Amino acid sequence: MVVGDFVEDLEAMVPFQVLTMVGHHVDAVCPNKRKGDHVKTAVHDFDGDQTYLERRGHNFAINADFDSIHVEDYDALVLPGGRAPEYLRLDEKVRQAVRHFATSDKPIAALCHGPQLLTASGCLEGRSCTAYPAVGPEITMAGGKYVEVPIDGVHVDGSLVTAPAWPAHPAWLSAFLKLLGSQIVA
Repeated sequence: MVVGDFVEDLEAMVPFQVLTMVGHHVDAVCPNKRKGDHVKTAVHDFDGDQTYLERRGHNFAINADFDSIHVEDYDALVLPGGRAPEYLRLDEKVRQAVRHFATSDKPIAALCHGPQLLTASGCLEGRSCTAYPAVGPEITMAGGKYVEVPIDGVHVDGSLVTAPAWPAHPAWLSAFLKLLGSQIVA
């Protein structure tokens, strides 16, 4: 999971906890931060304004060093939204990591503004995905097809699972867990 300051609180914390709860090992990494550091999160809400409302969230702990990881060792990638993707996409090492997962056809989940990392990494040519609606034009300009779904919906294109925002957690996490081969027995 690649995060940065002002990642969307629920889009980092909930997937980290759910994936860990069902038995997956999740490393949360951030360029220029080390294991034990934290990122500040932002809480986004939808109160009927023309765009989302933003408040300061929690501190989210980084549990691995970005510069020490080897992307080949990982089975999947989670790209939470919030404001972090807009500047994380400027980091060439982040773009290389994202490209590794896309070209290896490993499962990728990208939420809200997370697809900005896919557009900047050149990973959407000929693919379809959803995102927070404001990211739709970027997806199209990057050669992808933007798919509009309800705020609690999900879109799956092969190994790519995307959702417009945190209200879609049940839908996208279910689709992502299937791609990961997770089996949950109630």
